[in-house]
Amino acid sequence: MTTSADTGRLRMAELLREQERTILKRWTDLAVTTVGGRADRGVLAGRLRDIYQALLDSLAGDGDTSDLRGLLADLSRAQAREGFTPSETASVVFGLKEAAYEPLETEEDFTALRGYIWLSRLIDDLGLFTFETFVNARERIISDQAEQLLELSTPVVKLWDGILAVPLVGTLDSARTQVVMEKLLQGLVDTGSEHAVIDITGVPAVDTQVAQHLLKAVVAARLMGAECVISGIRPQIAHTIVTLGIEFGDIVTKATLADALAYTLRRSGVQLKQGADKQVVVGLERA
Repeated sequence: MTTSADTGRLRMAELLREQERTILKRWTDLAVTTVGGRADRGVLAGRLRDIYQALLDSLAGDGDTSDLRGLLADLSRAQAREGFTPSETASVVFGLKEAAYEPLETEEDFTALRGYIWLSRLIDDLGLFTFETFVNARERIISDQAEQLLELSTPVVKLWDGILAVPLVGTLDSARTQVVMEKLLQGLVDTGSEHAVIDITGVPAVDTQVAQHLLKAVVAARLMGAECVISGIRPQIAHTIVTLGIEFGDIVTKATLADALAYTLRRSGVQLKQGADKQVVVGLERA
């Protein structure tokens, strides 16, 4: 038995097909206004056209909205990458309700008006789905950017044959320690180096947690057969380490990166020839 609600939904589906061009143009206008003209109208119109067609296919078929939701997910991810807000993205979808209502109001199609309530609920559901998908997509983008920043902020530099350096700048937390260890160990494998200098000149403060992170990196390098030196031990950091009772054990520490490099050069069998003033490097040669 066909109810008035079923009749309304069928008429609404027919109206969406009959008025496709008008509704789609109005929806595009509303969407462009919603995002303040910051979106390319042609690109946005193409996305909305595909979404509208998927909606019509869903209404003509068994009501499966998987393809429609897939296109909405693509829209959400694109909007997130382009810097739009989740509210703007959801409002773009909600704009279809206004665009679809205007032909009903003009024609006073009361049968379709009964189906409009059903369509409105469907669009609300799709809008909320778009909002949630946008938030998830933006969180993924932020996470990927954070990982990229960690990679960029933890370079492994070759100072000399067999000597690597890892200059650290900023706070050293668990996540960054993991990146430091991975890049250091990979650098040791790639270059066959036996010495590494971890420079903490750019680390603002050293506490017990930071010291533990450094020790983990040193131990990991030692397991690979490399000797580590920690440089950048400034007076303030040295005072903090002593006050906190932090023990570096047999790990060699140096005040500057230059001191650490000179030490590792000697350890690797390189002799430094200096001038009479003991300051100018005249030459470097293997012992």
